[in-house]
Amino acid sequence: MKNRGSEDLRPAPGRAARWAWMMFDWAAQPYHTLVITFVFGPYFVSAVATDPVRGQQMWGLAVGLGGMAIAILAPLMGAMADATGPRKPWVALYSLMYVLGAWLLWFAAPGMAEPGWVLAAFVIGLIGVEFATVFTNAMLPDLAPPQEVGRLSGYGWALGYVGGVVSLAIMLTLLAENDAGVTLLGTAPAFGLDAEAREGTRMVGPVTALWYAIFAAPLFLFVPDAARKGPWRGAAGRGLRELRASVVGLRDRPSLAWFLGASMIYRDALNGFYAFGGVYAAGALGWSVVQIGIFGILAAAVGAVGAWLGGRADAAFGPRPVVRATLWVLLGATLVGVSVSREAVLFVVPVGAGSGLPDLIFYISGALVGAAGGAMQAASRTLLVRQADPARMTAAFGLYALAGKATSFAAPLLVAAVTALSASQQAGVVPVALMFAAGIWALGRVSDATGREAQA
Repeated sequence: MKNRGSEDLRPAPGRAARWAWMMFDWAAQPYHTLVITFVFGPYFVSAVATDPVRGQQMWGLAVGLGGMAIAILAPLMGAMADATGPRKPWVALYSLMYVLGAWLLWFAAPGMAEPGWVLAAFVIGLIGVEFATVFTNAMLPDLAPPQEVGRLSGYGWALGYVGGVVSLAIMLTLLAENDAGVTLLGTAPAFGLDAEAREGTRMVGPVTALWYAIFAAPLFLFVPDAARKGPWRGAAGRGLRELRASVVGLRDRPSLAWFLGASMIYRDALNGFYAFGGVYAAGALGWSVVQIGIFGILAAAVGAVGAWLGGRADAAFGPRPVVRATLWVLLGATLVGVSVSREAVLFVVPVGAGSGLPDLIFYISGALVGAAGGAMQAASRTLLVRQADPARMTAAFGLYALAGKATSFAAPLLVAAVTALSASQQAGVVPVALMFAAGIWALGRVSDATGREAQA
């Protein structure tokens, strides 16, 4: 018998545990798909706020402040969990924040006098879903042998995409009403909800909360938790000392440092587009929630296809060329997307009243962002493996997660600030494109797959 003190002798997690872990992605994704991007965000900007420009400014501030709180607190929470062991108590705590914050969005009535508290509820839910995800992601290495971790992670990611599309389809066909008061099926919102009071769209809060509560439950039932490692006392200090050592060690790995910096910028830019794409369509193009939802289904579907194609390209050409090519696509698609309005396309080419060309161009731009974004994120993970020291791979992925959150507030706050200064939704979203350009420049300092310094 092996020494219990040197190795955990609990039975290896089985298929039920792996499926339960993957179902968490299915459970959590609707907050990003329904609340942040395609239903509640555009609804808040177009119907709850006094005007779209003010709404975009308020929404950007809320998303930015939530991201700032996550960036500041996530490393500390992760360090404490790593030092003490069990993660489920943390997941439970932040799940309560998620469900409460999401449910309160029901009270976001059109034109309400004090929308600030609704945005506060949104931030509570955002912090809840992000922190719960941090701790469930930390369970991944315990669920599969090293050679299968990537496959399990990818399956979970794909399941999350599907969950977002399914939940969005339910909202569009049964609940969310357009300006005419009907759903995508041309019927009134289900359950007798009042279309005039936008109750069908406001159900996005309770639907998201219930969806999470139901589908996250298997995680607590079937996924084994980590064993106790040490006392709570001093846990934060021990974890932060390890984090500091990893950061200091980047001085000896400049290519990895440049990659973390580049990914921090371009991932923030991608999240910025996801956060404001629907908001922009609602304000600048006058799209209904239903139209934005269709746009969301298209982006998610081609995102899954893009991730698959990006994986094949990664195998053929290596991850760095894939990341670089997709960033150029993201830059171009973003600029073209924000160049359209009801009066012009490509900023200066006029279109007639009632023209569908701006809508078509925005749909195409969104599809390109979805496809390139999926491929970029998949290839970025492979590129990190190429850059990192195999002996410190876990630490490298920890830094990658930290980089993804460290400036998650930057794009929303830049959009909010530029929107306020310019009083223009078009100008307000331009910083997202500039961040993609900065990511391309920083990626030029990253070594290629053979370890040689790549040329910009």
